[in-house]
Amino acid sequence: MELHARSVGEDVRELASLLGDVLADHASERAFDAVEASRTTAIEHRKEGDVDPAAVAEALHDALEDEDTAQAVARAYTVYFELVNLAEERERVRALRTAEQEGTLADSVAAAVESLVENGADADELASVLDDVDVVPTFTAHPTEARRKTVKGILRRVQDDLRDLDERRLTDAEKAAHEASLDALVESLWTTGQIRERRPEPFDEARNVHWYLANTLFDVVPELYDELENALDEQYDDSSEVPNVLSFRSWAGSDRDGNPFVTPEVTTKTLERQRSLALERYDEKLESVGGVLSQEGSRLADGEIAESLADDHDAVPTIAEHAAGRYPDEPFRQKVSVVRERLDRVEDVRPGGYDDAEELLADLDDVAEGLRANGLDRLADEYVDPLRRQVETFGFHLASLDLRDHREMHTDAIDAALAREGLDYAGMSEDERVEFLTDAVLQDEPVLDLAAAADTLAECEENDDAARVMRRFDALGDWQDEFGVEAIDTYCISMTEEPSHVLEVLFLADQAGAVSLPDHAGLDIVPLLETESALANAREILSTLFENEAYSQVVDLRGDTQEVMLGYSDSNKENGYLAAQWYVHTAQRRLSRITDDHGVDLRLFHGRGGSISRGGGPMNEKLLALPRETVTGEVKFTQQGESIAENYGNHRIAERNLEQMLDAQIRARHEAAHGEGPDVAEEWEEAMDTMADAAQETYRSLLDSDGFVSFYEQMTPIEVIEELNLGSRPASRSSERTVEDLRAIPWVFSWTQTRAIVPGWYGLASGIDAYLDQGGDVETLQEMYEAWPFFRTVVDNAAKALAQTELDVARDYADLADDDLRDAFFPQIEREYEHAVDRVTTVAERDSLLERGWLQKSLERRNPYVDPLNALQVDLLEQDERSDTEERTLRLTVKGIAAGMKNTG
Repeated sequence: MELHARSVGEDVRELASLLGDVLADHASERAFDAVEASRTTAIEHRKEGDVDPAAVAEALHDALEDEDTAQAVARAYTVYFELVNLAEERERVRALRTAEQEGTLADSVAAAVESLVENGADADELASVLDDVDVVPTFTAHPTEARRKTVKGILRRVQDDLRDLDERRLTDAEKAAHEASLDALVESLWTTGQIRERRPEPFDEARNVHWYLANTLFDVVPELYDELENALDEQYDDSSEVPNVLSFRSWAGSDRDGNPFVTPEVTTKTLERQRSLALERYDEKLESVGGVLSQEGSRLADGEIAESLADDHDAVPTIAEHAAGRYPDEPFRQKVSVVRERLDRVEDVRPGGYDDAEELLADLDDVAEGLRANGLDRLADEYVDPLRRQVETFGFHLASLDLRDHREMHTDAIDAALAREGLDYAGMSEDERVEFLTDAVLQDEPVLDLAAAADTLAECEENDDAARVMRRFDALGDWQDEFGVEAIDTYCISMTEEPSHVLEVLFLADQAGAVSLPDHAGLDIVPLLETESALANAREILSTLFENEAYSQVVDLRGDTQEVMLGYSDSNKENGYLAAQWYVHTAQRRLSRITDDHGVDLRLFHGRGGSISRGGGPMNEKLLALPRETVTGEVKFTQQGESIAENYGNHRIAERNLEQMLDAQIRARHEAAHGEGPDVAEEWEEAMDTMADAAQETYRSLLDSDGFVSFYEQMTPIEVIEELNLGSRPASRSSERTVEDLRAIPWVFSWTQTRAIVPGWYGLASGIDAYLDQGGDVETLQEMYEAWPFFRTVVDNAAKALAQTELDVARDYADLADDDLRDAFFPQIEREYEHAVDRVTTVAERDSLLERGWLQKSLERRNPYVDPLNALQVDLLEQDERSDTEERTLRLTVKGIAAGMKNTG
């Protein structure tokens, strides 16, 4: 059966044609001609294998002479890429549906189960693997989403029309209606402002994350579990219930690191909204459930449902009596009515509301068991079980919040507060700090009144940050009391370097009552190790904590589990791509040995960004490439910015993304439990040590050279990016312009705009050359690529970054820099790029960077349309002064190139 009559080419042509019509109607003839001339010029040169920015710039000559025309050209290409992205998303869905229909879908949960069965796993062994698995996507508010919320709303409507045209059998009139809708939506997109006029606030970012959780993932989760249960049923006659293998967390509205606008009030609003959304979705589902559970009582056997209703008459008599009066002979509908009313009272002062999600689950269990006791299994399967899965996954909190802040904030806040108590915390050594904090946690009486300390500190402006820390911890106990511990039970410490940095958070949590030893620890305290020194000193940091009298009790109360976050972004910015990948990989293995030595389970939290250079790439490949000794089954990782939209904006793609991650984790956990996986030869590890160290030296040599920061400022649009209203968080940690103070996202974003994706490959070739110069051989590297998932992933992701790099375009950006700076640095970038292309293709044993696949076709489709935006951006950047219109156009080119590259930071 043929599922689709359309293709990505047809979608792109149709959308481009609609855009052309809108451009002709709403822009000047001059702008229309400039777009046509520039795109046809770029296409012609690309077809000939030639990238000629000068020819493209010449085709844009008229546009460059008139600022209104230039803005129209920038808008045209930006809108084009927004539409092309939707067409490619539709193609991904098309391919998924075809593979599902033909039974050829690889790396699915069904494939994972089948693979384990083929390897001899019986039902008990598979159940043990699933008991261990917990995949935890964690959504952040990092500013890598360049699109306005309004624009995304219009694009979702375009997405809906494309879906219906593709998947539904339409009459001619219905098809014409959808095409008319597309025409109107493209016109709306053209006439809607693309640039944010104000910087989003933290609560705006939280609302954005909430959309994906409540509108996509909420509905995807039960389908995924259903697929897993069906796979087990096919393989085993007597399969047990599938445990929870998915959970979701968020930083949006709670991540304070570098963002002074994330206040306790914002976190409170976020928690309130998340609870409201969860309850609203449950009520919607229950309304549907109640509509079909209309069975007459005279036809039903007594049992679970009768007992449950009797319990309701004892516990919530008013609610139960009202339901009985409304549905006198429909016990299941009575029960659903009671459940809905109790849900409605969760957020107000009326009595009878559920205290927690466990109470709701108990009632749903009663309904499911009552249905099955009466032979109504289909109703239980179709209507109640999916809702149970949603409640198990999302609770009353939708997604658990992680708090986060920089370790200096805690140190300074404690120092400022203790100074008013006559204690010199700043003057203490590390050992003295550890001893003081430990004693303070273990004693019964608090050292600080957090609320009073916050008020006192706020009287002095220089202590504002310290006051904010005190207020946050003072609110922590209230949050957990109001919303449940599971709603906000993790605290991540950025730039952790010493054991005291972890104990400081424990001390503050103890003062807040979130921790009360020896009986209660309501907080996972998570060190974020991201610098080379922190990764190297991991054993000293963690061993000190595990042997600490206070902290060891916390670990015990938290299930003998220690979560450790690894930062890929700042590690890459500090060390370069290859060195960062290897240092983080070896750090994971080292952490596993440390926790094993202390009898503690390790849960790794991978702080990955969207781009290759920030640890991005297909997450299932990343999970399969983890060191086997670290695969405990639990794995947590960040999802951010455009990655959230790309992976979770579409229902089918979201389901596919999650099932690929589950497939990878199930397979990896089974291999790890059996001591299986690739045999990594000592020779390979030594090769990586050599390559990583040499790559780091080459990378640092570039960044540490005199004048490099000036070259970077002049070559890239970093100053424009810093002024964009992408997110609520400042682009730099300080007012200084240094690579160290610049955040990883704008660092990568600015290079991506120039088409020289230096953070994704610089140093790689030098590393490989160093290995070969020291007696290594290409055959060993090729063997490593073939047999070692980690090395293969590193090489393949570098190949993608290299394939997206266009040095002919980047050279125009380099010409923006002073001649001496350009001549000092750009030739180094060119040489490293050329060598990297040669080394990668040799190691991967292929003729080109990318095999003829989806990404290669996408790049070929996009590149001719990105080229004019680059030419326009370069022209605007080289102007000493720009009008307001030209400034807006420049910002629009940044957005357009980001859409064309499908990447910001």
